[in-house]
Amino acid sequence: MSQPELLKRVVQALDELGIEYMITGSIASSLQGEPRSTHVIDLVVAMYSSDVDGLVNAFPTPDFYIDVTAARDAIAHDSMFNLIDVREGDKVDFWMLTGELFDRTRFSRKYDEEALGERLSVSAPEDTILVKLRWAAKMGGSQKQFTDALRVFEVQRESLNLAYLNRWASDLGLRDLWTRLQKEAEII
Repeated sequence: MSQPELLKRVVQALDELGIEYMITGSIASSLQGEPRSTHVIDLVVAMYSSDVDGLVNAFPTPDFYIDVTAARDAIAHDSMFNLIDVREGDKVDFWMLTGELFDRTRFSRKYDEEALGERLSVSAPEDTILVKLRWAAKMGGSQKQFTDALRVFEVQRESLNLAYLNRWASDLGLRDLWTRLQKEAEII
């Protein structure tokens, strides 16, 4: 199964199970900025322990692998678990929606986009930029994460809410990276 097919299948399963989600990470930055390949589909999900069995049943072995204990632990501790397409090696990371103000705010700002013949709930471009900058900082200055944020900024510049970006860059301790990004941005 190709990565786009896996994404479609996951989105359909989440919709059928009534689990709210938001596409984030490199899939979101590829939709909003410059496409690049990745073997990971990142989703923020509002899941409960009672949702785990339904998700596991939607992705049965031997073609897929979900560690049920890891899934329940992720839900209990606001962390992450993954689904692995055993045949292709692609991975879906399910990041739990936390109570953190920024996490709740960005989840409330997700929007629907038609892609791959599906309606997908995607992180708003401003939030994609902020999360990519956050990951760049957490990974010791990851150029890949920074470049993803930069490309989203360059492509979406005309429609971005700069006041929102300024506020959250400051609140999240990303002011220096945000300033650098704006200086390095090329006019498209």
